[in-house]
Amino acid sequence: MSSNDLLSPVQYVKGIGPRRARLLDRLGIKTVRDALFYLPYRYEDRSSIKKIAHLRPEEINTVTGKVLKADVIIPNPRRPKLKIFELTVSDGSGLLRAKWFNQTYLKKIFKPGQEVVLYGSVKYNYWGTGFEIINPEYEILDENDNEPNPSAHGIHTGRIVPIYRSTEGLSQKQLRNIMYSVINSSVSAISDPMPSDIIKEHNLADLQESISNVHFPSPTSSLDDLNRGTSPFHQRLAFDELFTLQLGLAAIKKGEVLEKGIVFSPDGRLINGLLNKLPFKLTDAQERVFKDILKDMQSSVPMNRLLQGDVGSGKTIVALMSMLAAVECGYQAALMAPTEILAEQHYINIHSLVKDLGLNIHLLTGSSKNRLRSGLSQSSNSSSSGMDADIVIGTHALIQEGVSFKKLGLIVIDEQHRFGVMQRAILRKKGTNPDTLIMTATPIPRTLALTFYGDLDYSVIDELPPNRSPIITKLFFEKNKNQIYSLLEEETKKGRQAYVVYPVIEESEKTDLKSAITGAEGLQKIFPHLKVNLIHGRMKPIEREEVMREFKNGNIHILVSTTVIEVGVDVPNATLMVIIHAERFGLAQLHQLRGRVGRGSNQSYCILLSYGGSEDARKRLDVMVKTTDGFRIAEEDLNIRGPGEFFGTRQSGMPDLKVANLLRDAKILEIARKEAFSLIERDSALTGYPHLRKSIEDFWGRRLEMFKTG
Repeated sequence: MSSNDLLSPVQYVKGIGPRRARLLDRLGIKTVRDALFYLPYRYEDRSSIKKIAHLRPEEINTVTGKVLKADVIIPNPRRPKLKIFELTVSDGSGLLRAKWFNQTYLKKIFKPGQEVVLYGSVKYNYWGTGFEIINPEYEILDENDNEPNPSAHGIHTGRIVPIYRSTEGLSQKQLRNIMYSVINSSVSAISDPMPSDIIKEHNLADLQESISNVHFPSPTSSLDDLNRGTSPFHQRLAFDELFTLQLGLAAIKKGEVLEKGIVFSPDGRLINGLLNKLPFKLTDAQERVFKDILKDMQSSVPMNRLLQGDVGSGKTIVALMSMLAAVECGYQAALMAPTEILAEQHYINIHSLVKDLGLNIHLLTGSSKNRLRSGLSQSSNSSSSGMDADIVIGTHALIQEGVSFKKLGLIVIDEQHRFGVMQRAILRKKGTNPDTLIMTATPIPRTLALTFYGDLDYSVIDELPPNRSPIITKLFFEKNKNQIYSLLEEETKKGRQAYVVYPVIEESEKTDLKSAITGAEGLQKIFPHLKVNLIHGRMKPIEREEVMREFKNGNIHILVSTTVIEVGVDVPNATLMVIIHAERFGLAQLHQLRGRVGRGSNQSYCILLSYGGSEDARKRLDVMVKTTDGFRIAEEDLNIRGPGEFFGTRQSGMPDLKVANLLRDAKILEIARKEAFSLIERDSALTGYPHLRKSIEDFWGRRLEMFKTG
């Protein structure tokens, strides 16, 4: 078989055919190559053969013996449809019965006198029939059995056996037979694209050998290493995957270095005007990060920088200073946020900070009443007049067809992981190689940042403003509700304010979740002497803005809300956050909500009210109680959910990782990244490595061009 044949449909492999090919398609296996890289997710050790006389109930064992009888039994005449196929097997030390329910076709497969291997959980039948195994895995050791792949002897029992994720209609045994057939016929067609010097330098296992051994491990393999994915063969495949991923990121970064960007030369008048107005001094971390950004903006290479900082660390001020640097040089700046309420909050905060600097700040969201007055043009003619906005803040509305900018120089993307690659690309194309600053308040562990942002420069605001006390977090249950009321009373008596967050706006027959509307009514009855108000996503933006203004001015004591206040709300006098049904929220969301308090110098509290939930939900709540460190929380979130769900790889436009694990393989990632960036530096087009270039194209698909967006 040639390497081109690896792309042929899997149905033409011996023993598969169209029916099984349709089942394999459900698993994402369309071609021979797909099958080769469809790896087991765990392994079982079936290598130890046990004598029947030595069996013990409830143990999982492998037994071999001769078939004495093979019968179909109807155990209950009143239930004639229930039929049991029963084998009686002897190994000379005793008798064992194997039973399969409603699988009478096995009568055509098993015959007395055959040598068989059985694997399963041993039971003891106390009605006198002795040991038995229900629905065991089996192999017939005769040469001419009736299995679809009679050559695949010794792959189901008597060895370390691979277990695959399967689908209805395709048993483990059938899938194993298919994989055995594919490996035997096709693994030799796999060519190794890895440069030989990298293989030698890092002592990497042979690629063909790795694929074969990951599917069907040798008898000397360590079961623990296999199940942990740390066998030399798993590690080779993980290296290949991470190396190919990093090559793509390195190619993107190299391509952007070759582009001509805007060279900004700000004079500092607007930035100094802002700093003179601030009631606080920038932290050392904020100053350090802004210097990084300013250095990028003064370069002829388009900036692509990730700005990461925990809730309350002051990212928005740094981003605003960057936008003012662009405006000082005669360019426009755009800030894109994922939700209307966050865009509105950015607009309110930024407008209040720069309103005396003589700038035009405009908001553009899906709810904007008159977009022509927003400082942008809705005309398809990008040279239309009236585009007088210095800073435009908006949602996805910024990337609508017909929305154009006069002179876009800087793009700021907030909470970027909520945007797809194409959305960022469209906004970037509304300028001529504008600088891009990507912000996130979701702390991202270093391994994840290197993977998803390998093409970006990376800054972290790792310092909170002074005089901030750590937020005290407590886990309460329904029986503790009176304590929560007491805390609300205590904090409001001190002149402080509180948030109470619910998972849904109103109650529904489909769920038993407590709702914000009902909660607000109940709290007003409990605290008639206090002002309780409500905010949620169905309210008109102008109504939400009015409620938030009243809360910020201290006219509302308790603000009942849904997660619309998750990000962007800054009220230093708010010291208590109560989250109802905390078990229904993700860790990142809980951390963001907690970050709405603790923004002043007073001690703040976060109360998590749980109504039960899953084991994972309890783990999340325990993590929240133990730490306020966003990076530790992110690590735990990654542990609980796994990288794909943590970050949403499909949403981000990144290829899925099938072998590598970003937690387990952090060291491999570092090495793969170093080698990939070094290789692209030497040969940016990979002209000397055509097989490697093809691997990148196969791995990234169309994403590589799209991903050139920062």
